[in-house]
Amino acid sequence: LYTFHSFCARILRVEIAKLGGYESNFSIYDAADSLNLIKTCLKEMNLDDKHFAPNGVAASISNAKNQLLDAEAFGRQTDDFYGTKVAELYALYTQKLKQNNALDFDDLLLLTIRLFQEIPEVLAKYQERFRYVMVDEYQDTNRAQYLLTKLLTEKTRNLFVVGDADQSIYAWRGA
Repeated sequence: LYTFHSFCARILRVEIAKLGGYESNFSIYDAADSLNLIKTCLKEMNLDDKHFAPNGVAASISNAKNQLLDAEAFGRQTDDFYGTKVAELYALYTQKLKQNNALDFDDLLLLTIRLFQEIPEVLAKYQERFRYVMVDEYQDTNRAQYLLTKLLTEKTRNLFVVGDADQSIYAWRGA
């Protein structure tokens, strides 16, 4: 039994070097670590945290990652000053995570999906290993979790989901 995040962390511990730029002993930043790194990025970019609230920036980056948007794609979707600066913060934040050989929680899903999409033999290995997949609380899956499940089960189509829309608690994060 795994959560999406623990499942992805296990895969990345074995496979992340194939993406380049990370080592298997990466750190996983919790929300406080990520927020501190965002504050560092704000200072480095000389942006006022009154206009760019760290929690708001963190939420924007998290939402982008859960929509599978990297900093560049996120930047292309915005046409205002605030969004452009958040895209720049996102790029710097990603760069600093990589320099620290660290991932945040959203990266666990994002990078596993990227790994599966870019390296077919890795995807095939895990499709063979996990021939039957069950997802509980499916009503709370977001786009990234849906795509991860789809990639993992597209070969066998052995997927069983359990969910109740009346119990959804994560609509705010894209479920």
